[in-house]
Amino acid sequence: MRWQLLVVDPQKAFVPHIAGWQGLIERARVMIRAARALEIPITATEQNREKLGPLVPEIAGEIAGVPVFNKMTFSSYRDDATRERIRSLDAPRILIVGIETHVCVLQTALDLAGAAFEPYVLADAVGSRRAEDREVALARLRASGVVVSTVESAIYEILERAGTEAFRRVLPIVR
Repeated sequence: MRWQLLVVDPQKAFVPHIAGWQGLIERARVMIRAARALEIPITATEQNREKLGPLVPEIAGEIAGVPVFNKMTFSSYRDDATRERIRSLDAPRILIVGIETHVCVLQTALDLAGAAFEPYVLADAVGSRRAEDREVALARLRASGVVVSTVESAIYEILERAGTEAFRRVLPIVR
């Protein structure tokens, strides 16, 4: 089964207001590095770039060359260009990192599940301004059948086994 990674809206003007933002950005960076090492395609979005600014430098530096779509919809999948990119990758398992868990991440994951994709929301790499909003969104996602996992768990699920060349490439990233 093929995978892709979707980086949802970790933007400069907004990220500092997210509870625990430093940790979630670091975990998102680990996932991005692992995706690159495993040749997993990456797509990124920015919510209303004119108002909320570009991606934070920590993420922008990791995704050089990756398509970044400016959207006005909360769900990334409801943005025409982003939806076309996601579909074109022919990779039904979609790892999701970013903000905010209870708005853009939630709506994106639910829409992806409704379109017969398998979204994996990586709980340690998503966040909201209020911890309660994040926790309620993760519970709603679980109840809706969306996989809620963590960056490290997802990486090892993708790898499937130790001792491979892919495992050796990713191990320094995870450690």
